[in-house]
Amino acid sequence: MMAEVAYIGGYTPDTGGSGTGITAVELEGLTRLGVTPASGPSFLALHPRLPILYAVGESERGTVGVFAVGDGAPAPLAQRPSGGSAPCHLAVDPSGTLLAVTNYGDGTVSVHRIDESGLLTDVWTFPYREGAHAHQAVFGQDGVLYVTDLGADEVRRYLVEGGPAGSGASPHPEGPVRLASGMGPRHMARSGEHWYVAGELDGTVRVYDDGWNEIGSVAASAAEDRNHPSHIEVSGGFVYVANRGPDTISVFSLRTLAPVAEVACGGAWPRHFAIAGDRLYVANQRSDGIAVLTLKDGIPQPDPTVFATGTPTCVLPLP
Repeated sequence: MMAEVAYIGGYTPDTGGSGTGITAVELEGLTRLGVTPASGPSFLALHPRLPILYAVGESERGTVGVFAVGDGAPAPLAQRPSGGSAPCHLAVDPSGTLLAVTNYGDGTVSVHRIDESGLLTDVWTFPYREGAHAHQAVFGQDGVLYVTDLGADEVRRYLVEGGPAGSGASPHPEGPVRLASGMGPRHMARSGEHWYVAGELDGTVRVYDDGWNEIGSVAASAAEDRNHPSHIEVSGGFVYVANRGPDTISVFSLRTLAPVAEVACGGAWPRHFAIAGDRLYVANQRSDGIAVLTLKDGIPQPDPTVFATGTPTCVLPLP
């Protein structure tokens, strides 16, 4: 069933955009429910059990905001430093006890403990070497936090403990995983024993086995335009990736990575997308809108509806 409400984040005037903060939207009629002022909320994440939303503040002195969600605009509850500069992604572990934040500017990763009310308490920070650009954090089922580092062509690994008695987080004893040189890993998605990673700098989608051995690679777009893939997701037997430059969404077979379709994204510079039911929602950063594409047998259809909003970079439907 299609989600009823979504939250949209993006850049605000003080962070180089035209957005106004975090926008709540009723999806059935694309009705604006309210806007909460926030500085540069370029990525959002929901708590798995509580009516709590987390947002980065992507500025030089990065922040993490905590918001209560309900019938209208999110209500601010708290804000704290992100532990680094220009945070661009955050993720909550499945137990709802840890929040990981990737700071693109200086490469620092921070892990914050979440209390029973959804607020943030203890924090562990992990700086990295010069030139690092941490981009996305994914909590694995093996107790490991995986972080793509676009600047180092690596996937960093940290041991984390998400239970109430957990002692925190620490670097993985085996260290980071080296990926293809010049790839620029941005976002990744896991399905079964495989990892799918979008390369922002070389325009590829690569698949790895559970031991991080590369077992396949394909161009993310068939277009001749220079491509900077952004977000990647796995759903219903397909791999979806957004292509900035060609301004398309590509669809690949989950099993073989064979191209299935490539369709226009309904705007310019698709920074992020989300799949909910039979709809695909695309945050088109440079055309100031969320494009809503119908999925037919998993394939996005043309002629999307567009919800106008300034400089969107993240769209998050309620599950």
